[in-house]
Amino acid sequence: MALNERKIKILEAIITDYIATAEPVGSRTIAKKYDLGVSPATIRNEMSDLEEMGFIEQPHTSAGRIPSERGYRLYVDNMMRSRELTSDEVEFLKNAISLNVGRVEYLMQQTAKALAMLTNYTTVVTEPKSTKVKIKHIQLVPIDSNTVAAVVVTDSKAIKNHIIRTGSLPNGEELYKISYEITNIIKDCSLEDIDKEATSRLINKFDNYKELIAKVFKAIINTARQEEDVHLYTSGVRNLLGFPEFSDIEKARNIFRAFEEKDMLITLLGEGDDKAADKIQILIGGENNMEELKDCSIVKANYKFGVNSMGRIGVIGPTRMNYSQTVSVLDEIVKKLDTIIDSMLGNGEGGYDG
Repeated sequence: MALNERKIKILEAIITDYIATAEPVGSRTIAKKYDLGVSPATIRNEMSDLEEMGFIEQPHTSAGRIPSERGYRLYVDNMMRSRELTSDEVEFLKNAISLNVGRVEYLMQQTAKALAMLTNYTTVVTEPKSTKVKIKHIQLVPIDSNTVAAVVVTDSKAIKNHIIRTGSLPNGEELYKISYEITNIIKDCSLEDIDKEATSRLINKFDNYKELIAKVFKAIINTARQEEDVHLYTSGVRNLLGFPEFSDIEKARNIFRAFEEKDMLITLLGEGDDKAADKIQILIGGENNMEELKDCSIVKANYKFGVNSMGRIGVIGPTRMNYSQTVSVLDEIVKKLDTIIDSMLGNGEGGYDG
């Protein structure tokens, strides 16, 4: 059975109407609202074919039809039109996500909030995670006779401050030497690449300060591990409960359970085609592997933070979400993030501590 132009127009009409109303769509509705130039009877016949082909479904309580997941997939891949943001949406984003964010955490929180408000769906944003953390620099700064601050800088310009207390603290000149030699060992190295023999030689060279050097290397390891820990920000979780699809108590519980599963949400944002990692991706209904969100669709994108770091943004809504608007808003937010992050890193403000 061929999917001809008329069937495609009828399917598009069903999807458009169902997204707007959440009500099953009948042939008379299509005939009245959409100028297709055919009778309701002809539309009914085409709808029967579309149902047989798996693009629409008939709920048992209604004579109308609703799109299936397969129908939505055809729509987003081949039929969805790009949508320009309104002047109000552009102005809202301009005010909501600005250069004066100060910290990456705040930028992510504002991004999640702005996206949830513009789409009326639920949003999930992760802080940037380094694909392979490399240490750029270590500086030891004396605080008092028994305390030193170890300032560790990574290649993504993340700055971590570690307070180290030790019974034996070298003078300022020796602290500088230790900082310099540790930096030479760890510079541009990931944890697994640090020269263990050179580390042992350093500890032997400054034999009187073994405790201090051991704690400094522990601080370096902790810095790398903290950067690998993904921080997650959500906004608009209750937005989903405003949609009739989730008025059922069990479905509402599933939604709340899903947002308690941080690791699963992070995995969900990472699902998809790696070859399309630089593009907006859409997972419809059961295409995602999270059982609690099987009645939802996820529109997601990646953003870059420097050379080796990447974060993820996802919008979660019902399968009848307004895909065109969501994609347009998400695309604009990613572009804004790129501009803001480039400015932060260019001005040396890309550091953040956990």
